[in-house]
Amino acid sequence: MATQVDGEKIIEFDVRTDEMLVNMGPQHPSTHGVLRLVLRTDGELVSEVTPHIGYLHRCAEKIGENLTPRQWIPYTDRMDYLAGMNMNLGWALCVEKLLSHTLSDKAKHLRVIIAELGRIASHLVGMGAYGLDLGTFSPFLYAFREREKILDLFEEVCGARLTYSYITPGGATADLPQGWLQKCEAFLSELEPIISDYHALLTTNAIFIKRTCAIGVLTPEMAIDYGCSGPVLRGSGVDYDLRRDGEERYTDMYDGYAFEVIVERDGHYPKDHNYPPVPVDAILGDCWHRFYVRMLEVMQSIDILRQAMDRYSTASGDYGEPIKLTTKLPKGEVYLETEAPRGQMGFYLLSDGSGSIPWRVRARSSSFCNLSVCPEICRGVPIADIPAIVGSLDIVMGEIDR
Repeated sequence: MATQVDGEKIIEFDVRTDEMLVNMGPQHPSTHGVLRLVLRTDGELVSEVTPHIGYLHRCAEKIGENLTPRQWIPYTDRMDYLAGMNMNLGWALCVEKLLSHTLSDKAKHLRVIIAELGRIASHLVGMGAYGLDLGTFSPFLYAFREREKILDLFEEVCGARLTYSYITPGGATADLPQGWLQKCEAFLSELEPIISDYHALLTTNAIFIKRTCAIGVLTPEMAIDYGCSGPVLRGSGVDYDLRRDGEERYTDMYDGYAFEVIVERDGHYPKDHNYPPVPVDAILGDCWHRFYVRMLEVMQSIDILRQAMDRYSTASGDYGEPIKLTTKLPKGEVYLETEAPRGQMGFYLLSDGSGSIPWRVRARSSSFCNLSVCPEICRGVPIADIPAIVGSLDIVMGEIDR
């Protein structure tokens, strides 16, 4: 009820606002791909968010049922196209599980090197793109400057810079080139001191803190209920990482490596790399914590990489020969999950034993489950906070739609 004074006469009247549906996407810079968000708004406040997916659907799983496992490797590259090496790894391990194939120690350490480099490259894109979502361009340029050096290393290994098809069932397509480890160590030495620049640009930036702290709070219980994983889950304080907690075929790769799962414990994060402190306004499970976990995982991956390179240099065996295209698949079904940069990436394979082509192929997307919590954590926030919340989930639509 509102009042208006008209001369000496006071007029009372009702003020009503209508809800409005607003389409954010599917072509919008803050949706991280061809994602459509339908926002039900009441003024500036969002009362409901409904994600609409499928704009990038390419029938990848059905294609996998018409190709041999090795032929399907290039299609895994195009799922999470910002972490193609990690997608290759997940499918290769799944196929090797069906074949009961074992790798040499050298091949395992090679995969750790490649997977952790891919994790760093992915988190750098996530950091830079998140800055773009919130209105700053400089972190994006910084992040891509360092990512280009990782892509240079990948290019020396397999000749590609985005879709690699390098890690295959049985091993890899080639061994690391001579002198590659020295170049990788030189890159890590350059990257490590630059991390403080990233923290200055975003992590401790007063505007960034205002835009991310206490926004999009995802409770641990809600994160588990929705099947969230990766930095989204650990940003809510849930201590779970498949590199430590997964099945043996995957954790065996990291056996003996010294690393801690990046998750807040009693108000503190593990290890001390001169990390900036948690802002007083931050709430566990908010956008800032999800971002912070990724930043700390970059430092963690640098530590793991150095351990892997030392072990690779002295390990026995070879890099692993890829299985032949004509290799007959035994009858059976397998499922295996790996800790990709965005969380649990699972692959399912079912074979009827009749030939070299699977009968069923399925993928479990980490980004799909992480996106599914969006309606819960976006309810009741201003429209301007939607890009901050969606960006903190760090989704890739190629993985969601497949």
